[in-house]
Amino acid sequence: MVFSSVFRTFALCLLIAQAWAGGIQDLVNTLMEPVEDSVSHLPPLDWVPHPKGIPFPTKNETAEPWRHLNTPPAAPAAPAAPATPSAHAPIASASSCSSNNGSSGYWYEKIEHNDQSSFLSSEYKDSYKVFRNVVSDYKADNTGNQDSAPAIQRAIEAGASNGPSRNSKSMGTTGQPAVVYLPGGTYLLQTSLQLFTGTVLVGDPSNPPVLKAASGYSLDHIVYAKDPNHEGTNNFYIGIKNIVLDSTGVDSAKSLSLLDWTVSQATQLANVAFHMPTGSKHTGLTTQYDYNSNIIVNDLSFSGGGVGMKLSGQQWVFKNLTFTGTTIGVVAGATDIVFLGCQFQQGAIGINASETSGSLTVIDSSASGLDTFITSGDSGGAGNAIVLENVQSSGVTVSLGGKAVLTGGVSDTWVHGTMYNSGSTNKERVDGKIVVTNRASSLLSGNKYYTVSPPTYQEYRSNKVLNIKSVSSSPVYGDGQTDDTANINKILSENKDCKVIYFPAGTYIVTDTIFVPSGTRIIGDAFASTISAVGNNFKDEAFVRVMIRVGYPGDIGVAQISDMVLTVGDILPGCQLMEVNIAGKNQGDVGFWNVHFRIGGGVGSRVHSDCTSSPDSCKAAYGLLHLTGTSSAYIENMWGWTADHDLDGSSTQTISTGRGLLVEAVAATWLIGTGFEHHTLYQYNFEHAHNVLATMQQSETPYWQGVGSTLAPAPWGNHLSASDPDFSWCAGDDATCRMALFERVNGASNLFLYGGCNWAFFNNNGGCNGKCQKNAVQIIESSALYLYGTNTKSTANMILEGSTTIATEDDNAGGWGGVIAAFLYKT
Repeated sequence: MVFSSVFRTFALCLLIAQAWAGGIQDLVNTLMEPVEDSVSHLPPLDWVPHPKGIPFPTKNETAEPWRHLNTPPAAPAAPAAPATPSAHAPIASASSCSSNNGSSGYWYEKIEHNDQSSFLSSEYKDSYKVFRNVVSDYKADNTGNQDSAPAIQRAIEAGASNGPSRNSKSMGTTGQPAVVYLPGGTYLLQTSLQLFTGTVLVGDPSNPPVLKAASGYSLDHIVYAKDPNHEGTNNFYIGIKNIVLDSTGVDSAKSLSLLDWTVSQATQLANVAFHMPTGSKHTGLTTQYDYNSNIIVNDLSFSGGGVGMKLSGQQWVFKNLTFTGTTIGVVAGATDIVFLGCQFQQGAIGINASETSGSLTVIDSSASGLDTFITSGDSGGAGNAIVLENVQSSGVTVSLGGKAVLTGGVSDTWVHGTMYNSGSTNKERVDGKIVVTNRASSLLSGNKYYTVSPPTYQEYRSNKVLNIKSVSSSPVYGDGQTDDTANINKILSENKDCKVIYFPAGTYIVTDTIFVPSGTRIIGDAFASTISAVGNNFKDEAFVRVMIRVGYPGDIGVAQISDMVLTVGDILPGCQLMEVNIAGKNQGDVGFWNVHFRIGGGVGSRVHSDCTSSPDSCKAAYGLLHLTGTSSAYIENMWGWTADHDLDGSSTQTISTGRGLLVEAVAATWLIGTGFEHHTLYQYNFEHAHNVLATMQQSETPYWQGVGSTLAPAPWGNHLSASDPDFSWCAGDDATCRMALFERVNGASNLFLYGGCNWAFFNNNGGCNGKCQKNAVQIIESSALYLYGTNTKSTANMILEGSTTIATEDDNAGGWGGVIAAFLYKT
């Protein structure tokens, strides 16, 4: 983290020692007590997701890109792509294009922000600004001398200059994006900040701004991220990055939380530091206000405080978190939690997992100077699954029910819970068994799995970043009404190799394939920069057309995309949204961070307006993401969502997208915090894939599938590919068998899948009695498979080998339905 220093760590250690001498054990006891007003991480059994979004009466009723597109002025032709794809010459690693001549300041602050909310009515569209600088635009004080909360809140709430504010519930969920930029400095806060869907707080990563609570701060949170207009499970498109939250000036005895993060998928919390007084009752992050369904938070640091994170949620991945001098690092409540590359230093407890009902998996992490690294109860059943792998610990590592069951580190894999081995249907209850996980070397950096922080490109000067809408000779509009295909392709072709391409907020309509060549780096305005396909080129499922093609087969080089949304503006059964062919010379050269897919659910698409009844009449897209056999990619924080509800009103959404994620890559693939939901044939498909790391595979079946509805593989059965399941193992009328597979593994090897969570809620958009679905994970002719922490809800069979049931939910009851600590297949 950019906030760490040797001096700060040394000073914290001295303070911690003094605090312990003063009796911090009393504080530990207090912090371990249950909070009466907290919300359980599991909703009640009769819970259903909220079917309605925020109304959007201010939308442009005439903007229908599937019916009519503007044609841009003619531009010189882009260099022709080779008729037969051929390998490009290797280029240098991603770091080779950094500036060696100093910096003119953070490029993102200086670049032109000619952004827009593309589907606002013409009355408000031109005066609505997505990017807002809290200092230059709203006169916030960044010297730490005056209260900045009112100015920052004005920046958060501002709508069009002549229109309603962002808290008026009149611009839907997708119509009110706001990038609130905080230049470096200290911002004193006397009152809290309230965010809304579509809000991203962004700081300068080279000089992170500090949001500092005033000494007399009286509220219970500093920042409320949850939009009060939505329940927690529908709080999408919210972000905070490159910021410090500081409560060190507030009374240590006050109960205070720095951040409420009761949000769900397609959100980003990255590169944030939480500074709290040592030995205090302060908590860094909470999720106490509602149910939530997050995927990942990453690259955070916590110093001081009583609790770093106090959580309730369905599932979480925590990547590269550091806790220093925090009495309890994490109070973890969820069904499925994965810690990857985390450090806990100088405190009482690292992870209190007594409220984790399913699986807890800790990988490549360390604990030093703690009384106990992990505490939990011991139910004696499947629901008490704990997996540790490559963990360093200097004291008690695991304590169950107050009894130390493991001390010291674990160099291999330590399993507590139910375990299956080599396809046997006989489960084994193990209480701390050591097994060997033979990690693929291509996935490693040293003895740990390779990970990398999301790029900010802060090392680039502003003249090395190109705004794609500022090239006068090749105009790109991003207005949701103009065909931008040709000019996007031309600009990408001409500016590869060391130019970062910035897509300002807006919807970029494309009618044919966008080719991302080797040497390309793309970054958008988080959840506000959208590429949307329309047109006849994408309508024939017998001749599939790719919307975004990243490299050609055999390419070796750099290709990176960050902070973008990919979607369709029409019903396009022949549209494969993204295909990745390229591999990197170095790990991380090919990467995707905070890139999300949305099919339906929002204005600006015929899918949103027309797909309200039958999945047979709404084959909206062929598939979302295809990692081909020549690819090697690092993916972090990706949600591939076919909408189950309307974000911008109350229209029913009954949509059939054919496929979620297809992985055929063999070199090395990293899937760090991903989710794919509501696709017809499968969510995750590992087809002859090799050397794959996945930390969290969060998935749900389509709500419309099941008894009383169309049976898979319909409505896609006429054009199945060789990699598609045909459901021939099911009886023709077996509706709960003919539902999308959560995970399919065929002819694969060296798969390391941690934290699979597979949720089934409905049959035909209605409730189901007990088991909504028959099968979750199917394995066919594969080897060297390591599945750790596999969770299911309302699914009869957790794992099939071909058509043979290996593990059932009833035999592995726990969590939200079933949990298996370790499933080792031909290892």
